[in-house]
Amino acid sequence: MNQPPNPAAEQAALPGCWWHPNRPTGLSCSRCGRPACPDCLREAPVGFHCTDCVHAGSQDQRRQHRGYQEAGFGQRTVFGARFSQSVLVTQVILAVNVLVYLLTAFQAQSISDNDLSSLFQYGSLYGDATMGHGEWWRVVTNGFLHYGPIHIAVNMFSLWMMGRSLEQVCGRGRYLALYFVSMLGASAAVLLFADPHGIPGTAGASGALFGLMGAYAVTVLKLRLNPTGLIITLALNAFITFGIPGISIFGHIGGLVTGALVTVALLYAPQANQARWQAIGLVIITLAIVGLMAYRGAQATPETCEFVQYRQGLYYTCG
Repeated sequence: MNQPPNPAAEQAALPGCWWHPNRPTGLSCSRCGRPACPDCLREAPVGFHCTDCVHAGSQDQRRQHRGYQEAGFGQRTVFGARFSQSVLVTQVILAVNVLVYLLTAFQAQSISDNDLSSLFQYGSLYGDATMGHGEWWRVVTNGFLHYGPIHIAVNMFSLWMMGRSLEQVCGRGRYLALYFVSMLGASAAVLLFADPHGIPGTAGASGALFGLMGAYAVTVLKLRLNPTGLIITLALNAFITFGIPGISIFGHIGGLVTGALVTVALLYAPQANQARWQAIGLVIITLAIVGLMAYRGAQATPETCEFVQYRQGLYYTCG
């Protein structure tokens, strides 16, 4: 004769939950094997895991993800850079430009006539002083000098608006190369095509900013994005470049073309060994720009340059 079922005896034979000993359970964690009640189990790809194993698995996953990123892997942008929210390079460039402007204003004792300071005169791009007197540092230093508060404000606003997005998608190194090679290309265009005795000297971050604009244009075309914003930006800057007197047309065009070429070298590099091919492209463009400036400099007439007093300030003149 069979005995009637005894639920109390069956429950007594079951082990207690590891975390709740007073709860008999027939379930267990498929990872560690410890008995667990339904409240202490979480569904997993295979079976059920206890809360401790779920927590330990999450820690292992985060640790592996950090190691994966530190090894240079992980999410990449179209330029081959690791995705980052940082805009440190843009912030540093902006701060340096503002600091240099304040130094020239302090030296000239004027926020609008800061171009009369010796620092401004010794750093802006004069063709005769650069090529005829060998002052080649001007091809870089002119990109950090600005004529008055409106000039610096407009350029820094443009840098902040365009630079942040491009730095995030390009990565710090590529973005820095894009900015400075564009600046160099703008200076080269001025030396090649503008009057070397032009007064006043060329200055401002506009050449590099037009390089960022060229990069923006190539990126829009490559990714087939909505070109409306690009068209409006180009039209507005074309009006400013050709419609306002005193704007360095050759500097703007040189920066725009150089920025576009640099971006082509970065975006269209082969995926295999992408960073190496990008570096080769940047070196070729930079050497071409330096070669053109050296060729133009070899044709220049030697000049004698000096500071003279002018409008209650110092003015650098050659000839």
